[in-house]
Amino acid sequence: MKWVRSLPFVQSASLHGGDLVISYPFDYSRHPLEERMFSPTPDEQVFKQLARTYADAHATMSNNDTERCGASFYRTRGIINGALWYSFAGMSDFNYLHTNCLEITVELGCDKFPSEAELYPEWKRNKEALLSFLESVHRGIKGIVKDGNGNGIKDATISIRGVRKDVTTGIHNYLPLSCSRPRLPFPLRQSVFHSYSYLAAMPQE
Repeated sequence: MKWVRSLPFVQSASLHGGDLVISYPFDYSRHPLEERMFSPTPDEQVFKQLARTYADAHATMSNNDTERCGASFYRTRGIINGALWYSFAGMSDFNYLHTNCLEITVELGCDKFPSEAELYPEWKRNKEALLSFLESVHRGIKGIVKDGNGNGIKDATISIRGVRKDVTTGIHNYLPLSCSRPRLPFPLRQSVFHSYSYLAAMPQE
């Protein structure tokens, strides 16, 4: 936890066994007594895009005819909000709430302990999905946050209007921000003594 809080990671994936699906935060239900309750983050659309990127590039994950492990993801084609599947407090929620990192959980299949002979076929099924997920880190806004004198600003807070989740610049004053909105008016602020406003335009996909 100290490691992920000390570096400005943008996104990550946790590889699990148990089913064949991508789950994304929140994984813990908004209501503690509800085991299956849709619990979106303020970045719901971004998380769905990341999950869709992996699932669609996987050899079989988004195919509704794929044999799974008992759960049904017919309507969502291989992705699901974690808390809607089952409520569980894990690293994905921690990363979202306490860092800049957007983490999805990749459930690779029913077999938690595949044999050696299954490892290469499993790699082939996931290769393009992993590469697509890595490439998706370049979406959104990124750059260096500087003050009026050209000096980098560490721990500058970046807010996006309409999104109730801020991110901060890291040790190298770098701004990592995954987003998919077409127009993003946002203020940059380090403290009450420094305030900068910019308007960013994102290309439509």
